[in-house]
Amino acid sequence: MPHDFMPGLAGVPAATSSISDVDGQHGILEYRGIRRNVKDIENNYWSAVRLVAKLPTIVAAWARLRHGDAPIPPRDDLGFSENFFYMLTESASHPLWADIFDDCLILHAEHTMNASTFTGLVTASTLADPYTVVASSIGALKGPLHGGANEEVVVMLKDIGTPDKARSYVERALHNKNKLMGFGHRVYKVKDPRATVLQGLCQRLFKECGSSPLYEVALEVERTAGELLNSKGIYPNVDFYSGIIYDKMGIDTDLFTPLFAMARVSGWLAHWLEQLRENKLFRPDQIYSGEHNRPYVPLTQR
Repeated sequence: MPHDFMPGLAGVPAATSSISDVDGQHGILEYRGIRRNVKDIENNYWSAVRLVAKLPTIVAAWARLRHGDAPIPPRDDLGFSENFFYMLTESASHPLWADIFDDCLILHAEHTMNASTFTGLVTASTLADPYTVVASSIGALKGPLHGGANEEVVVMLKDIGTPDKARSYVERALHNKNKLMGFGHRVYKVKDPRATVLQGLCQRLFKECGSSPLYEVALEVERTAGELLNSKGIYPNVDFYSGIIYDKMGIDTDLFTPLFAMARVSGWLAHWLEQLRENKLFRPDQIYSGEHNRPYVPLTQR
């Protein structure tokens, strides 16, 4: 039976879900029917507790993610900067930090049928345990086209260096058909609403704690890319500003994806539970592009 081939399963429904919804044409993101904006974070399905009260636990979790079951090393060996520990010990009660942790973790917590969620669903459909579901999702999240993208954004901004070099960098990247990290989305054809929220957090953070040279470069990159790409429906996505915030908070680049994964676990497991209710093993079809009826030649005669 002939099938239409959809690369990357673009636009092909793979499941039904009541967890979240995205309107990519209008930049609307809803969790459990609640439209995403800064004011309704604490009414959100995912945010029952202020994370700032659990910062020591978060630090321990990051350390455990990085060092496995080995004893947690001394503070100086954990990979956290002095600025990060200052934030934890001296500024944890500040409402700005609470908002940043809430927003950053809620914004990565769930986003419909993304690559890591779909990977988790495929694993869940085999009736694997939830630990394996999460592990498989983490594998998909790690890639630079998914959860690892904000690391690549920070690398890009540091490579550019100063705002006056942003235009030449963007133009050169587009001319060479290189991907501009932090731009474009498979669903959103307007600016990612999560990027808008995170940009607002950047402004609050830098107003109180001093600006970041990365942010100044990012603004010029967005302006230049806007002139060249907006007509094609390519705008900043959630990864464009999140890494700048983490960097300013003193979080090492190689911890960005573990932080992303911590947030996404709640979404992955919500989808796991939905999958179990009416489970059917994922077994998609393929379009065979090889030859038929070739004669068999024994190995000894080849």
